[in-house]
Amino acid sequence: MTRNFQTVPVVDIAGLRSTAAADRQAVADALGRAAREAGFLYVSGHGLDPVLIEDLLEAAQRYFAQPMPAKMASYIGGSTNHSGYVPEGEEVFPGGKIDKKEAYDIGLDWPAGDPRAPMLGPNLWPDDAGFRTAAGAYYSAISTLARRLFGGFALALGLPQDAFEAHLTCPPSQLRVIHYPFDPHAEPDQQGIGAHTDYEFFTLLHGTAPGLEVMNGEGRWIDCPPIPGAFVVNIGDMLEAWTNGEFVATSHRVRKVGEARYSLPFFATCDSWTVVAPHPAFVTPKRPARYPALVSGDHLMAQTIATFGYLQGRRGEAPTTPAFGQEAKV
Repeated sequence: MTRNFQTVPVVDIAGLRSTAAADRQAVADALGRAAREAGFLYVSGHGLDPVLIEDLLEAAQRYFAQPMPAKMASYIGGSTNHSGYVPEGEEVFPGGKIDKKEAYDIGLDWPAGDPRAPMLGPNLWPDDAGFRTAAGAYYSAISTLARRLFGGFALALGLPQDAFEAHLTCPPSQLRVIHYPFDPHAEPDQQGIGAHTDYEFFTLLHGTAPGLEVMNGEGRWIDCPPIPGAFVVNIGDMLEAWTNGEFVATSHRVRKVGEARYSLPFFATCDSWTVVAPHPAFVTPKRPARYPALVSGDHLMAQTIATFGYLQGRRGEAPTTPAFGQEAKV
């Protein structure tokens, strides 16, 4: 399969809520085609209340408009489980420039000190009850949608719909609230975020303006602008490994933006202790296992350390991480 797509496919997933197995399978088949051919897709018919998006964007605009000292009061470096404010320059993908963005990272609120899951714990919240309420409501709703998509991807792979359920007891899925400010004086090649793949199983994204681009099998960048009422979904590293490369974690970036842009990516993953290795259904003598077994939480932590300066300061040199996605293959 060449994966030389020229546009990003759209899949209506309303049928995943149907009681009829045939309806769910029809949606799953469409999800599977998009995941195999592009690794990126839009999903419509998802059923998420748009008011939840509007409320979170309003809270985000209010938060990011504050002076820097007020935002740094919730600096991610003060958290124990990677939550809080991420200023411009904190996050740099290996070999890349400093991204032109700021963010707020939110995880599953969980009791502190769980030795099984270092990326879980109580969130670090700003002194803004409205932000916490809006982010918490959105996190809950998008988590439910992600769980439904886990079932759809399972069916798309010829597995039982509940194949992932045992690995979704307390996943450290992360919501990022990202602000890409418009800077008319930025360098012509200034990027909003550098080329990368996502570390987890898949991502659900709402963006407010154009800027997102994805790489096809020819190494060309394809525009992925917002579609009203739809989320962007892309395959992550761990689903690529789980499927032995049948699904690909497509590389993507955000180019220099022509207006202020807000983005709400939700990085859906499995429990930290989940062992991710090519599923036997996708390993044959002609297609041997292409990926070593990895522990979900260990991979997530290693990739996060490789990207965030504050963690490298705590833990020393960034670890070496495996390469995933189209860009690595090109």
